[in-house]
Amino acid sequence: MMKSQAKLVAALLAGSVSLTVAAESMPGEGVTVQPVQSPIAEETFQTMLVNEALRELGYDVQPIQEVDYSAGYTSIANGDATFMAVNWYPLHNTMYENAGGDDVFYRQGHYISGAAQGYLIDKKTAEEYDIDNLGDFKNPDIAKIFDTDGDGKADLTGCQAGWGCEGVIEHQLDAFDLRDTISHKQGQYAAIISDTITRYNEGEPIFYYTWTPYWVSGILVPGKDVVWLEVPFSANPNNSDTELPNGKNYGFEINSERIVANKDWAAENPAAAKLFEVMTLSVNDVSAENMQIRNGEDDQRDIMAHTKAWIENNRDTFDGWLEQARAAAM
Repeated sequence: MMKSQAKLVAALLAGSVSLTVAAESMPGEGVTVQPVQSPIAEETFQTMLVNEALRELGYDVQPIQEVDYSAGYTSIANGDATFMAVNWYPLHNTMYENAGGDDVFYRQGHYISGAAQGYLIDKKTAEEYDIDNLGDFKNPDIAKIFDTDGDGKADLTGCQAGWGCEGVIEHQLDAFDLRDTISHKQGQYAAIISDTITRYNEGEPIFYYTWTPYWVSGILVPGKDVVWLEVPFSANPNNSDTELPNGKNYGFEINSERIVANKDWAAENPAAAKLFEVMTLSVNDVSAENMQIRNGEDDQRDIMAHTKAWIENNRDTFDGWLEQARAAAM
């Protein structure tokens, strides 16, 4: 072979190798991703973290679209959106199944585990009146302690309409025969819980629903400022047992937040599918970021800064997800 021909072959081989390496490191190049999430700002951090991982895999990630949960599932099932990082499992099971379930969705792994939720009251009132169970509110005298509008019923700072918790609370008010003594107050959650915190700071009794990860439990600290209430027995639309291994029963199963994607899209994009499966995020990290939002760092640029900081501080973990994703595409 002539020297010039040998150089040409070497150059072509080198180009082939570089293209192969690029394809392996950027398996999502040329593929568009449309993330969706609920309008809850405290769910943006976990969505942005997935977005940043996808970008490092070469995917063209579009700005997040905010939709109600049910609309999010429908848009992913129809292929109008790609994924949602805030599938509350098992709380959202009904919405998930109604939109097509496993036939249309890809869902592997548990992104954020150990998410608790339930009913709480201030510790001072709990100890003064020996209240530790939601069933205690059947007593009109107990209920009146938490009456804020003068109708004689306890006012529960409850669940925003359309969220998964709404169905559970409404189911339990019937199951525990509490309609005559509890009013489920609904509205924009961040606003109504802020009013509840104000009442607590003014020394008034409070009764509310919340979940973790969320900033509320960083201000109203369970065990210090407030206490969880147990429920008389397991009762929820899923007909599941909500008793915990320690024997406590707060009325809600411990949830995970899972990543749900369009099933056909995931099959065509094994790198992203593997990423969705292996990503895991500490519930405490989410709560800490949520507190930054509570403290005023609440616009998209702030939350992106939180996301970038998390990646910088957890680069080995982040790179490990990418390594597994790239391996799945080979």
